Amino acid sequence: MRKGENQKLKLLYLAKIFSEETDERHALTMPRIIERLESCGVNADRKTLYQDFEELRHFGMDIIAERTGHSWGYYLGSRDFELPELKLLVDSVQSAKFITDRKSGQLIKKLESLVSRYEGKQLQRQVVISGRVKTMNESIYYNVDKLHDAIGAGCQIRFKYYQWNVRKEMELRKGGAWYQVSPWVLMWDNENYYLVAFDSEDEKIKHYRVDKMLKISVTDEKRQGQEAFESFDTARYSRSLFGMFGGEEVKVTLEARNGLAGVMLDRFGKEILLMPVDEEHFRTVITVAVSRQFLGWLVALGDGVRVTAPDTVVDQMKAEAARLARQYS
Repeated sequence: MRKGENQKLKLLYLAKIFSEETDERHALTMPRIIERLESCGVNADRKTLYQDFEELRHFGMDIIAERTGHSWGYYLGSRDFELPELKLLVDSVQSAKFITDRKSGQLIKKLESLVSRYEGKQLQRQVVISGRVKTMNESIYYNVDKLHDAIGAGCQIRFKYYQWNVRKEMELRKGGAWYQVSPWVLMWDNENYYLVAFDSEDEKIKHYRVDKMLKISVTDEKRQGQEAFESFDTARYSRSLFGMFGGEEVKVTLEARNGLAGVMLDRFGKEILLMPVDEEHFRTVITVAVSRQFLGWLVALGDGVRVTAPDTVVDQMKAEAARLARQYS
């Protein structure tokens, strides 16, 4: 048999055909496989293809032979990712606020390559553009990578930090001065990526929105804050903050109706104690960063919950209620 111009690539092309053009519902007959290989500049016959299929199976590809009527069909069975798993990943990418629309499209296209082109179309249909807010900062995709490098190397970073003004323009904070911190943890909270770092100037743990960080660079200076992070609990830190707004951490006692037990457990974790007060109410003690966002969360729960201790937080709640009354009087 005359060899094709790409004969040495025969197994690679065969693996590509199986990966891209076959699945459980779309098998290829032997004549069709031979035809597809010829279009790639590879000549093949039945005898050598049977041997090639065995080679691919030995390599780890799940090549399935299935009889349909009078002919046999061949397809790639199991893959690294099942279609339902990829649908979950596609939904996560599409809904993630910290990934821009353009990057979402690129990532989804790459996920499609993990299944056949037929199943890839199902992934496209799975995507629902809901008009949700997406970040406008394309660099977050690379910021996360740089931050992981810095954390892995145990080095400090420098960056500039911005906020949006009313003209929808980037406005640098601190007059455009550089921030320099020791990065320790990346966390995803409330649909945003945050860097949790140690600020040696203020000697405290702080967090920063990754999509609002610009011109990140890794310095040669060693990371600081080892003692502060030795007992750091990422989950507890996240639960104690509301919308990632900081504040002094305080043990707060709440009394609430029994119907709000699920709300408390969802927000603060199943480790908190729920102690009965009477047949209709319970008491719980939580550790939380007391901020206006936390007080607003309590207000949103209505008369089903109230702060009973400490007095400082009760007074803050009263002051917030009075402020709202004045604001809307």
